[in-house]
Amino acid sequence: MAKYDKADIERRMQGAIESLKGDLSGLRTGRANTSLLDPVVVEVYGSMMPLNQVATVSAPEPRMLSVQVWDKANVTAVEKGIAKANLGLNPMIDGQNVRLPMPDLTEERRRDLAKLAGQYAEQSKIAIRNVRRDGMEALKEDEKKKEISEDERKRSEDEVQKLTDKYVAEADTAASAKEKEIMTQ
Repeated sequence: MAKYDKADIERRMQGAIESLKGDLSGLRTGRANTSLLDPVVVEVYGSMMPLNQVATVSAPEPRMLSVQVWDKANVTAVEKGIAKANLGLNPMIDGQNVRLPMPDLTEERRRDLAKLAGQYAEQSKIAIRNVRRDGMEALKEDEKKKEISEDERKRSEDEVQKLTDKYVAEADTAASAKEKEIMTQ
């Protein structure tokens, strides 16, 4: 049974890109983005729950997030959860709503966020290269077991390298777009 599986390698590389995009969407630019509150957990009914299971998050204005809490008894718990998440947001309670105005970013904070975007991209590229290494090792093993010829191994190694190049370039593109977005706010 051959160990090399091109579809699996591509799926794992695509997974690294999806993870990167998730990380980048969590970076705060000056603009309101509902995914900014994805990591927030709230203590309600004696257990910890993700914010999106106790409230609806929306961005009614470009620089404002609104959290519509479903149960009025949970409003202060939601406020505490947002404050505890350390996102640099200042929650304001308005009935069953929690409003979150987006503060302006300082130049230094922009540079830090841009640097962080670059670090996320680097982690993603490392993951992609690890997948490439696994694919290359699987190909060498398949050749050793006489399941594929040397020519097939070389052809497949070229395919793996092309996939690696494609996904590394995608990671760079995503990170540079996010860096540009951060710096031009």
